[in-house]
Amino acid sequence: MTTVGILGGGQLARMLALSGAPLGLRFLVLDSTSDACAAQFAPLLQADYRDQAGLAEFAQRVDVATFDFENVPAESARWLAERVPVFPNPRALSVAQDRLAEKSLFRELDIPVPDFADIGSRADLDQALIRIGVPAILKTRRLGYDGKGQFRIKTLADVDAAWAALGAQAATVGLILEDFVPFQREVSVIAVRGRDGEFRTWPLTENWHESGILSASLAPATLADDLAEKAVAHARRVAEALDYVGVFALELFLKDGELLANEMAPRVHNSGHWTIEGAETSQFQNHLRAVLGLPLGSTRMLGHACMLNWIGTLPSAAGVLTNDCGHWHDYGKSSREGRKVGHATFRADSLAALSDALQRAGRALDREAQVAPVIARLGG
Repeated sequence: MTTVGILGGGQLARMLALSGAPLGLRFLVLDSTSDACAAQFAPLLQADYRDQAGLAEFAQRVDVATFDFENVPAESARWLAERVPVFPNPRALSVAQDRLAEKSLFRELDIPVPDFADIGSRADLDQALIRIGVPAILKTRRLGYDGKGQFRIKTLADVDAAWAALGAQAATVGLILEDFVPFQREVSVIAVRGRDGEFRTWPLTENWHESGILSASLAPATLADDLAEKAVAHARRVAEALDYVGVFALELFLKDGELLANEMAPRVHNSGHWTIEGAETSQFQNHLRAVLGLPLGSTRMLGHACMLNWIGTLPSAAGVLTNDCGHWHDYGKSSREGRKVGHATFRADSLAALSDALQRAGRALDREAQVAPVIARLGG
């Protein structure tokens, strides 16, 4: 029986383990915490990601390794790759961990990106602002996610505060200044590439965020065919350039008819959770198929789907499950501000039925504000 090792024990590892059960797979999760939610469904090896003894035991007990999140140290991935197959490869992980390397790759591949600059000092920041202008966003190059490690510079009066908040990290994780994009829509391509180079994507997803954290995803996104084709072509170029194996997400802004790459996530992605109920093969099972060298499953969509993220605390499951098209996911986590604790997916055969389900769920859960932009997009 094949054992898949997952570095990171959060909800993504948990859903990977659940999706791998029908394939007869076993799992081993390595996480630095003792209460990782994936440990409710898979054995847990508790160790720091830089602990060589822990990594050695992990390598001995698994047949292939993958990731639950992108902040696993790249050097640990490289060390593991000398002992066991690791997918995606350590280079892909390293590029996705560094916003400067990531944006530079996009530019090399002729994928449009917002203007950006490497920031190593306050003088660098001042010079970059002269060229890029305001508004702009100062970000850490590494370790930022869900809106963390960012400071929006609305006017030049904000520069001192931005540097006070993030300047100390210029010498450690590095900083990048990015032009602020007043985008009309935000979309993501969820893609999978197999060991043999086969490449597939699910229908494009439109996303809405609150305080930097994904709030809702709608699939398929209602985007012009030529733009959808460009988005998929961008994702394919990234996958091939990195010799990527597994599922990844490419996040894009739509501004004035042009797609601008924001970032990539080298793993299964929050905006692809709808694929569990809304596609022939979920992102989770296709990721496992890819890293194991199995044939990829169909990414064909089943109707229309919307995923709602639960942040901080879970609402009542009954408000979702009273809808015939509602599907509930509890991650088994304790409540905490800003923490992803679960999600719900609504899947329907028509846009009207999906809109109706979201309206009823919004009222039942007191989440009208969360569902409102999706309903508006659906024409409801």
